[in-house]
Amino acid sequence: MAPAERYGYTVARLRAMGNRLLDESSYQRILDSEDLDAAMKVLGETAYAAWIADLKSNREFDKAIESELLYVYSELQKFVPDKRLVEICRIPYDFHNIKVLVKSHILQKEGHERRFDLLTKLGNIPTDDLVMAVESEDYRLLPYGLHVVLPKSVALWEQAKNILEVEKELDDQQYLMIRKMGSDCAIPSILAWTRAKIDAENVRNAVRLRRIGVDASSAESFFHDGGYISKERLVALLSEPLEGWTKLVGFTDCGILIGELKELGDMNHVLVEMERVLDDYITKVLSKAKYGAFSEDNIIQYLWAKEMEAKNVRILLVSVANGTNREMVRGLLRRVQ
Repeated sequence: MAPAERYGYTVARLRAMGNRLLDESSYQRILDSEDLDAAMKVLGETAYAAWIADLKSNREFDKAIESELLYVYSELQKFVPDKRLVEICRIPYDFHNIKVLVKSHILQKEGHERRFDLLTKLGNIPTDDLVMAVESEDYRLLPYGLHVVLPKSVALWEQAKNILEVEKELDDQQYLMIRKMGSDCAIPSILAWTRAKIDAENVRNAVRLRRIGVDASSAESFFHDGGYISKERLVALLSEPLEGWTKLVGFTDCGILIGELKELGDMNHVLVEMERVLDDYITKVLSKAKYGAFSEDNIIQYLWAKEMEAKNVRILLVSVANGTNREMVRGLLRRVQ
């Protein structure tokens, strides 16, 4: 079936849903609000209105943000021809839930309360299924290789008591699955998006490893295969001052953006700014998608835009609630499209 026939209706629906995205004036009105209640009143004039009405308190705004995202994912799952394009975007939430459950399993064994309240409904796997699998230690029916990696992660903790090793094991599987699903879709722009996500995560890890002083000789296992930047170059970053990073990875779009970080100097500021820079990098990779009238790319591009909107709303509401400097907050907001 030709793309126009297969995706024409889908893209038309996405265009209509795109009209629900918040614009710059909405962000500005939220930021200018004198307190959280006023900010929530502004948000209540947008697509988030239905979810805000269900809140017991305005301080539960995270529930409204998650409900809007869940609505979007559920709607797209109904009419997108290739469900994998929605599924791949939800995989990080599945692995978030797995990390929560593994940590809860550890906490329970140490006499603490489990934190099921940290689970999200945004993943592909129903949370009840995940809880049942972990509680019963029966992982056989779990997808995404979790039937293998989950018991392995639990065993890793019991052997070494090192939560970083457990998270590394789960992260490796997450990015392996994203890479595999992107490859299976066989769509060049989707492959570019998956590689960009891997590069972004690897650079994020490099900055974090540098901050805590991890030696380059033991850093390779913290990086994931499949990006544009090789593991060898990523490891080499740890032996270079931040100002020299563009020399090593400046041949990639992600590497060029790293140049924005060196001017900040202080690593704590770098970590905060890095998150925005890397999100904007992925947005840039996807920005061409909206120009393909009947392209599958539009699905990923729209879902990523919605994710960036959710981040922006959360940043704004937390900042208003805490009275954070408005100019600083503006610098944290992500590009949506």
